[in-house]
Amino acid sequence: MTFLYFPLKLASRTLMRMMLVLSLSVPLVAGAQSDNADEATGADESPAFGVAEKPAESSHIPKLELTPQILYQVLLAEIAGSRGNIQLAASAYTDLAKSTRDPRVAKRAAEIALYSRQPEIALEMSRLWVEIDPESPQARQMLVGLLLVAHRLAETSPHLAKLLELEGDQVGAGLMRLNRLLARYPDMNAVARLVDELTRPYERLAEAHFARAQAELNAKDDQRALAEIERAQALRPEWEQAVLFKAQTQLKSSHEQALLSLRRFLDVYPKAREVRLAYARTLVGEKRFEEARREYGVLLDANKDDQEAIYAVALLSLQLNDFAVAEREFKRLLELGFGDANMARLYLGQIAEDGKRIDEALQWYGKVAPGAQYLMAQVRVATLLAKQGRMEEGRKGLQQAAAANAGERVALVIAEAQLLNDAGRAGEAFLLLDGKLTEEPEQPDLLYESALLAEKIGRFDVLERNLRKLIAIKPDHAHAYNALGYSLADRKLNLDEAQQLIDKALALSPGDAFIIDSKGWLLYRRGDNGGAVDYLQKAYSLRPDPEIAAHLGEVLWALGRRAEAEKTWNEAIRANPGNEALTAAIKKFKP
Repeated sequence: MTFLYFPLKLASRTLMRMMLVLSLSVPLVAGAQSDNADEATGADESPAFGVAEKPAESSHIPKLELTPQILYQVLLAEIAGSRGNIQLAASAYTDLAKSTRDPRVAKRAAEIALYSRQPEIALEMSRLWVEIDPESPQARQMLVGLLLVAHRLAETSPHLAKLLELEGDQVGAGLMRLNRLLARYPDMNAVARLVDELTRPYERLAEAHFARAQAELNAKDDQRALAEIERAQALRPEWEQAVLFKAQTQLKSSHEQALLSLRRFLDVYPKAREVRLAYARTLVGEKRFEEARREYGVLLDANKDDQEAIYAVALLSLQLNDFAVAEREFKRLLELGFGDANMARLYLGQIAEDGKRIDEALQWYGKVAPGAQYLMAQVRVATLLAKQGRMEEGRKGLQQAAAANAGERVALVIAEAQLLNDAGRAGEAFLLLDGKLTEEPEQPDLLYESALLAEKIGRFDVLERNLRKLIAIKPDHAHAYNALGYSLADRKLNLDEAQQLIDKALALSPGDAFIIDSKGWLLYRRGDNGGAVDYLQKAYSLRPDPEIAAHLGEVLWALGRRAEAEKTWNEAIRANPGNEALTAAIKKFKP
């Protein structure tokens, strides 16, 4: 900081000029602001009340001469702050604020007290600032923030009421910001009572009831929140934000009620874009894809270049297996300069691939630039090339792909190993991953994938070693516990440990179909066929995987329920022709 020499003859000038100089200076100590300062001033947010700070009225500015004593105290405070002694700076400004009763000095004192982590002084000075300049919204907002940090909610009431009053014709906007200002207070029930009190003078405004609804929702009283939002709607029937709030609240208990509220609003106000978007998204959440697509179509009728709606129609068309529409809409997005062009290209590649248009699929995947979708596109290119008998070309592509980081490079190596495994070259795949493990011996994905390949080639010693090492590195890796437990159970080795491992996996990931399948298979190995079939049926209902079907069919057969076993196998083989595990299970019992 540069300090100016003030000769004594300047003592006749007013304090105003001195404070103007200070108001343009840099903060006393950069980076010294406390967490409490952030909370009190809202440094991480826009102001809770939108009233512009008015120039101080002359009646609020005392007519003070810049006496040597005042000049000394100001310079003492600034020099102390610049040297890191912000406690002294705060003390000097506090004394000066009390003696001068100048609102600018009180403001400076409050700010420095916050920086110096002296909340009680900051609170005292902000009270003084409000006392001196009661029309200052900035002063009251700082005081409210400090009172909230100190958990003195009740004392904020008159100041918040005054802030609302100062909003004038814009009080509706102020009411809508009330809950944001109070969001960090721990007792939401007390906040709801305060909001109810503050909004009483404004009950003719829909925003007052919206504020109450929001406060009641935060206090977990959904019924009162719904009652208040309905009052807001009665005052402003066309208000989109109100019906969106109502539907969001209703979603917690009844999706049908939420959809009904949105639908009724759209019947009256069909051009309400945000409401229609919410309606369409809720339909998607309910898996009512055809209805959702129709709603997005209405949005497109209103704006044919609405990229969000086009993207939704494309995705929903994919879900509905309407590939022609999906392809058309993804191409439209690219023509419109869609921000996530790579995602559109990836989907177009998948559509072409599903349509057996392999060369076209390769072209689309090849256009995916480095980014979030790049890795998947490269893997698809390699897989398609391998299916065309161009395995080495596919491997070379993976080896030369531009990995953004070490994690992506590992993923590319694992994808290359998968190509080899799918081609019946499991031994080469294992050697590839094992070689990469020598470079990164504790890489979790390499440990896991190499363990699975080790099992496939009969290297159970490597499987156990790698999985036990992975568990030691990542004790929350559910699939590591599951893979080791399943391997032991399948080989009928140490079934007690196998059960402990699988139960640990289930505790970490209770809804995982493959882990549930392992539990059923373990019980089957232990002779508990009745318990086994329950787990396996649950696993198959969650995920109709061919290996789960193989296990379920075998246990059903063992229980004498052969018709059910054959039905399970037949359904699975139709969906997964050529699956090795399923084919082996069927041949075992129906040679």
